[in-house]
Amino acid sequence: MRVVFAGTPGVALPSLEAVQASDHDVVAVLTRPDAPAGRGRRLVRSPVGAWADAHGVAVLTPRRLADAEALAVLKRLAPDCCPVVAYGALVPPPALDIPRLGWVNLHFSLLPAWRGAAPVQRAIMAGDEVTGATTFLLEEGLDTGPVLGVLTETVRPPDTSGDLLGRLSVAGAGLLVATLDGLEAGRLVAQPQPPDGVSLAPKVSVEEARIDWGLPAFVVDRRVRGCTPAPGAWTTLRGERVKLGPVRPEGATPPGEGGAAGAAGRTASAQPPAPGEIEAGKRDVRVGTGSGAVVLGQVQAQGGREMAAPDWARGLRLEPGERFV
Repeated sequence: MRVVFAGTPGVALPSLEAVQASDHDVVAVLTRPDAPAGRGRRLVRSPVGAWADAHGVAVLTPRRLADAEALAVLKRLAPDCCPVVAYGALVPPPALDIPRLGWVNLHFSLLPAWRGAAPVQRAIMAGDEVTGATTFLLEEGLDTGPVLGVLTETVRPPDTSGDLLGRLSVAGAGLLVATLDGLEAGRLVAQPQPPDGVSLAPKVSVEEARIDWGLPAFVVDRRVRGCTPAPGAWTTLRGERVKLGPVRPEGATPPGEGGAAGAAGRTASAQPPAPGEIEAGKRDVRVGTGSGAVVLGQVQAQGGREMAAPDWARGLRLEPGERFV
């Protein structure tokens, strides 16, 4: 069937490629307008738009899909269905009525959990052990439409939002194509979302990504992983911002290592620093939290490059008792 694919960031590319490789005909892509990027702030095509350019697919970049001209173009394309993956803008009611089989959104959560812009980040920050992806029919409400398909995915202990989203984007591409196939064949009947279990996933702000060292170590760990790679967890030292990569609660096993040893030979029973206090050793850097300590991974000082925490600490010449705030 004829489809117009709506999406903008790189996370939508696995789905776009899967739909293009299927029996469905991608007649155009709908993406957000070119945006300024880099030091020169020159206009740059979205990843979805750039992919379409490279593959000879028409690109639509309306500022507002509700504009009469944008709606007229969409009507002329006469899509049977419009698959959507992270388009980044609301689809207005007049546009919802254009494709005969509707707009099929691939959302990276198990709806009705985590409706909104940041479902993967919120799932990690909340400590969810299982998440997934859902295909559903768009309607006027925020991710409230009836469900067409679901898959589940385990949240692994070291997962960042980037790790988890990467896996879901690939698995979700298959789910999206299967949903389109089922709709075309008339095999799928959309099911209303259950009324219970609703949670919201608003975009994570830069201020929310600032680490509160008075929180327990496991909460700090989740917050940092949920904010990696974007918007990036951070704290301040000596009045300057410091960006943090994933941390490890002291006593947790490092990725790829067996046993239950603590960081660099320390055990979780060692006296932890006070919340926010930095304790630099030769092989690791500990920071106190509201319960125990975490071991820093990668650190990036303001205006500097990312580096391993011990190297960062050696160059900084920390004074005893210095703290992140």
